[in-house]
Amino acid sequence: MSEVVRISDKGHVRTIALNRPRVKNALSDELAWSVVNAIDDAAKADDVWIVAVTGVGDAFCAGLDLSMKERSSPMSAQSAQLDDLGWVGHFLLAIRRRCDKPVVGGVNGVAVGAGLGLAMACDVRLVARSARLMAGYTRIGGSPDGGLTITLPQAMGYERAMRFMMENRTVTGDEAVSLGMAGEVVDDAEFSERLEAYCADLCRWSPITLRLLKRGMVKSMESTDMEQQLRFELSNIHRAFASEDGKEARQAFIEKRQPVFKGK
Repeated sequence: MSEVVRISDKGHVRTIALNRPRVKNALSDELAWSVVNAIDDAAKADDVWIVAVTGVGDAFCAGLDLSMKERSSPMSAQSAQLDDLGWVGHFLLAIRRRCDKPVVGGVNGVAVGAGLGLAMACDVRLVARSARLMAGYTRIGGSPDGGLTITLPQAMGYERAMRFMMENRTVTGDEAVSLGMAGEVVDDAEFSERLEAYCADLCRWSPITLRLLKRGMVKSMESTDMEQQLRFELSNIHRAFASEDGKEARQAFIEKRQPVFKGK
């Protein structure tokens, strides 16, 4: 497994840690697919009962790495994924469909865009008090992907999810819990210890019980076809990025100015 992820086992808990701390664990193709593959591997490992996903350093995941040389813009970054779901869709499919073991998101710092999608795909979340959670798509003229049109309304309710994404809001740990985006807020200094303890505590229960519980919960939440919705997300973000307004939004973002939109 690539060094862009750190994988460690303790008891029946497997921890998958995104390991690009110098760029706030921003997602390269290598990192993203390594996370997906690590989750798939954990799903197949008989001795793993609980999976934890977190970040190395002071960030969970800052979203797509827009600084990579082969990626000149968010549009070009997305274009490689639009023919199929790509990793941006497989975060949710790997965690919710292919892994029937509980996946705990340890949101130890910033979670933005696809990074927020990864966090929200997890079954439950612990969030650091200073963590900052933001969708960020409106800022760059995009529309949500990474399963956020599924997971955020499930967690927050329709109006709260709409407001959170339309207003491009940033929330920290306590507010994330109050909005339903996480179940527990933890002081930063105690975060790693608490995440480990929480996952270990879940191992008190039969892994069969927990897997069947998750299967039932996921089944009940799939009122629409998950893969169809993920493809719909990608179609929407493609159209958003291809529009004149989308291009203006990204140019304004780069130039640190207010965008001027024309509705085209």
